Amino acid sequence: MTLTYKQLHPSFVGEPSPIDLRSANAGDLAEVRRGMDHYGVLVFRGQAFSDDEQLAFAERFDGTLHAKTSTAVLEKNRFGNEALSDISNVGKDGQLLAADDRRRMSSLANRLWHTDASFVDPAGRYSMLSARVIPPVHANTEFADMRGAYDALDDEMKAVVDELSVHHSIAYSREVLGFEFAPGEKEMLKGAVHPLVRRFPETGRRSLYLASHAQSIVGWPVPEARLLLRDLMEHATQPRFVYSHQWRLGDFVIWDNRATMHRATPFDDKKYRRELRRTTTLDIARPAAAH
Repeated sequence: MTLTYKQLHPSFVGEPSPIDLRSANAGDLAEVRRGMDHYGVLVFRGQAFSDDEQLAFAERFDGTLHAKTSTAVLEKNRFGNEALSDISNVGKDGQLLAADDRRRMSSLANRLWHTDASFVDPAGRYSMLSARVIPPVHANTEFADMRGAYDALDDEMKAVVDELSVHHSIAYSREVLGFEFAPGEKEMLKGAVHPLVRRFPETGRRSLYLASHAQSIVGWPVPEARLLLRDLMEHATQPRFVYSHQWRLGDFVIWDNRATMHRATPFDDKKYRRELRRTTTLDIARPAAAH
């Protein structure tokens, strides 16, 4: 099958022609990977995934799944598999989470610009989010084009950022919002160091690799590092680099964490139910069976 794409933003984000990803063959998956290299974010409509089907597709498409999630230190996954992230506002009993529920309080950090699994090594490559229950109000997810943001830097700033490495900690992004970890929890979230600029040998492009998890720049004084990271975040999230996705039931969105940031936008999560399922792959070589 040859996919065609409707471009949803001037510089990135594509909506492929109809395809059932559950039955996609090796040739189809290769087409989707080429689309990911070009667009960075792909929006698939009408994908009726079950949990098991989503897990199987993610492994077949891109290999090893990320399972060291931040919520795992708070409570066990209600699906019994940490590789299937529960991006929802309901508990194990199926009821809406209370306003002061610790899982809800931790998930508020999803409203910060971030990059999935930047706090582990190897970091995340592709994230795949499946819309299972959608509220009757806007609850968009915004994406920022980090390749476009890098391209728009002047040559002097590119020369600076090309040489830097950054420590990412998911505990840091949550503590910024006042979340308090219980004894022993924070020690399980030590973080990881990654280059501030990612390079893509397939396309020759470069991308800023930022997130609200970005705590410090290796070898820099903390005040100077945080000022530069703040300035880069503000630069990368200008409206010209941002696409806002309005969810429909059955949407399945895949994005490249090396080339984008994203954030959830607020809605009345104490009134309206929303359930999404996320799988994220690690940035390591794909097994032969995934090609």
